[in-house]
Amino acid sequence: MSSAAASLSEPQVLAYTKRHLFPESADASYVVADTQFSQAEWRPGHPIERSVRETLAPFNHVRLGGGYPDLVGVATVDADLLAVDRLGEEPPLIAVEAKGYASDGVDTQRGIVQAYDRLHEANAAYVAAPTAAITATDRTLARELNVGVLGVDADGQVDPLETPRVVGNRTSSEATALRFQASAQGVADASFGLNHPKNYLGYPLAHYADGDTDDLLTEYRVVGAVDDARRGAAFLGLLEDTPRVRLTSLGREVVRFANSQCGSVERALEEFAEWYRSQTRFLELAPAWGRLARRVLFAYPATELLVEVLQTMHDDWNAEPTLVELVEYMHELHPSFTIELFLRGDEAIRRRVLTSDGSLRRTALEDGSVYHAPTVFQLKAMLYHVGLLTERGREPHRLEPVEDVWALCEPV
Repeated sequence: MSSAAASLSEPQVLAYTKRHLFPESADASYVVADTQFSQAEWRPGHPIERSVRETLAPFNHVRLGGGYPDLVGVATVDADLLAVDRLGEEPPLIAVEAKGYASDGVDTQRGIVQAYDRLHEANAAYVAAPTAAITATDRTLARELNVGVLGVDADGQVDPLETPRVVGNRTSSEATALRFQASAQGVADASFGLNHPKNYLGYPLAHYADGDTDDLLTEYRVVGAVDDARRGAAFLGLLEDTPRVRLTSLGREVVRFANSQCGSVERALEEFAEWYRSQTRFLELAPAWGRLARRVLFAYPATELLVEVLQTMHDDWNAEPTLVELVEYMHELHPSFTIELFLRGDEAIRRRVLTSDGSLRRTALEDGSVYHAPTVFQLKAMLYHVGLLTERGREPHRLEPVEDVWALCEPV
């Protein structure tokens, strides 16, 4: 065995595995590494290279089965990595346990057992380890437990030695956070670029009307940033943002509402033109449209979760929680979802905010720059406009998290 192969650490094995299983070019995918890999050192005296941390980012502490996998994500992987390559219409939820060389060798069998435990809530599970350390006994045990085995070489080559069958587990609320991020409605990279719901309601109307969609949005002064409007409408489930845009059933319902309310989508767009640059709360400016926008926003998964948590906080005698208090409270109930919804995903931010065991550092939460703008600015502003929240959102560079209030207008 070469000295390079014998030095493959667990973080290095995991980084090579992530590149192979979850390439950046993959569509409808999202993956996080456990927070233990975000630290400067893997073990005392054994630093984790910055390039490795950057490869593994973003980080989160996601519970599956009886523990926390080293890597967990949602993706459609290559056919040679799975015995069955599809599970319905959705990509599988995949968990990975990595093992590297330590002072006592490579504990591959423990990795296989850990991966097997993740199958209680994942669709497929793998153990990844240096190829030279994987024995015939390991492969036999993995086959019996339906665990995939990935052999990793020092040069980064990853080979599937055993391929698992896809199973049908989809029950974990923690796994839901990863599926949410991998879906068309996730907030991981780019989601809401505009902070008024009318901009997103207007897109399906302009798409349905006769004429070029972009030209109509500009002509009726609905919105100038048409790309942001289209992307946000997709995040709200109003359309499928494919090369050929298609309205969803919810998007078609917006068109039906426009025809019923105004007589035609063109008349509705004329009404939208009258609201150009208005700062008035949308529910007050156009009550019927505001109520429609409220229904659309409530169908967005993050909205329902936020409202439920704020209602619970109200019931617990905190009617006007600050952003810091909301994140801390929500993290106790929905840790993975909270991190994905509120915190920026880059390596430095997650390392500042999260400890190695996934706990929050309150002092870091008091810095507005750690927050995800589409949530604390755009989404919050829209929830204000439809009458769900009492205050607008603020951009992260203007955000004071210990003063920023997240309160329901109508707690029950």
